[in-house]
Amino acid sequence: MKFKETLLQGTLIKRYKRFFVDIKYKKKTIIAHCPNSGSMLGLLKEGNKVYFSKADNPNRKLKYTIEIIEVKKKLVGVNTHLTNKIVLEALYLKKINQLSKYSNIETEKKFSDHTRFDFLLTNSKAKCFLEVKNVTLLRQENLAEFPDSITSRGTKHLNDLVKAKKNGFDSYILYLIQREDCGSFKIAKDIDEEYKNAFNNALKNNVKVLCYDCKLSNKEININKQINYDHRL
Repeated sequence: MKFKETLLQGTLIKRYKRFFVDIKYKKKTIIAHCPNSGSMLGLLKEGNKVYFSKADNPNRKLKYTIEIIEVKKKLVGVNTHLTNKIVLEALYLKKINQLSKYSNIETEKKFSDHTRFDFLLTNSKAKCFLEVKNVTLLRQENLAEFPDSITSRGTKHLNDLVKAKKNGFDSYILYLIQREDCGSFKIAKDIDEEYKNAFNNALKNNVKVLCYDCKLSNKEININKQINYDHRL
């Protein structure tokens, strides 16, 4: 997924009110939109390099959007609005082997009165719901984790994937790790034990788990390689 233009580079000052970021850029302080409602644990150190885009719409209140933060010389994608776009492109290009058999792709598909999943994938023989989660957290070297804060919505999605499986759908959850420095993945039980319990229940009910990392630059973000989930972690 290519950015419309090469990202601009600045220095992080602070995030506040969840959706605002102050960035030092060309000796000035600018305010950028932060499209990530999570805690962004481990990413918000003052002085970190940041990469951000400029909006096409001249009437937009905030002209800039933070896209990537550099932590210890490693790039981390923080725009959760791009997550499904990255996965959608990968689905069309058949980069996710386990899902390549599905020929039809629909986005934001309703499952129940209270639930929409990110994707419905179908072919002549099978139908599959796919939910995608964006992952940025790294607290131990080489180990990606999710979630970075309590997510009741995420727990609900896991429980509904179990229901979809029982109703005859294939059910997948894909953790998109928007970083390049992780060799394995686990659920952060200490951050959200209820989510971990729902995750374990989903595994018992044959919901499939996929983890992929990304290749990032100031020009594009693309799905890269599969990362193994170790259930013992």
